[in-house]
Amino acid sequence: MGTLYKLHNGASAGAAAPVKVATGATIKTMLQVLHPTMPLAVVAYGCSFDGDTAATPVEVELCDTGTVAATVTAFVANDVTCYNVQPDPNVTAGGLTLSTSGSGYTASAEGSVVAPVRDGDLQLVAPSNQDVYQWPLSQSFWVPATHVLRIRMTAGATVNAYAWVIFGIGGD
Repeated sequence: MGTLYKLHNGASAGAAAPVKVATGATIKTMLQVLHPTMPLAVVAYGCSFDGDTAATPVEVELCDTGTVAATVTAFVANDVTCYNVQPDPNVTAGGLTLSTSGSGYTASAEGSVVAPVRDGDLQLVAPSNQDVYQWPLSQSFWVPATHVLRIRMTAGATVNAYAWVIFGIGGD
């Protein structure tokens, strides 16, 4: 695989640590990624929660919602981390669509998603725990160009979360 990129559900860390995002009792997109012309190949993703007791698990989905996007806080180019190689200074944010209906985090509206939603992974994770999934070598969760990759969560009781994804652009 060529260049890998990493995003998490918030602005890039600076002098302060990344900000945790509250889940909720209804489905909430924590992170979404959209490339307008190239497919995405997800190689790993994960989440962690700051709950202090084991309780009803949080439903965590890595999914392709077709061309329906949530309304999110848009990433800026600095939020897109080139993960495994020296970044090419001529490629800004890997060509991702950085907008409130493109690549971003912390949804304020989910959009009208129509079935079927393609699941790359689906987990029940205790609110005092974490989950990391990495596909075997030469494998990935493929998301077509113009489709929206999302990490969505539904919690029995609100808990704060970090979510992240590592992916290649171009589907290799």
